[in-house]
Amino acid sequence: MPAHVCNIATARIRLSVNGIAKQDAPLIDMIWSVPEIIAALSRTWTLEAGDLIFTGTPSGVSALQKGDAIRAEIGGLAPLTFSIAP
Repeated sequence: MPAHVCNIATARIRLSVNGIAKQDAPLIDMIWSVPEIIAALSRTWTLEAGDLIFTGTPSGVSALQKGDAIRAEIGGLAPLTFSIAP
């Protein structure tokens, strides 16, 4: 499967802070499915390629601190990495 394709049925969502795993779970464990979330948002906003959808914070994830390095991954999509300015 190409790196830019995400199979929602088997994809996992992962988040690490400073190399420590804070979240690792299958997308199918979400309260609302990805298609349900997109459909609900589309009734209010026009969604376009590149838009990010934030869905809330699961258990185990805590507040970020200055200097933290974050890596977020969903399925086969390219990871999102960033850090909080010191």
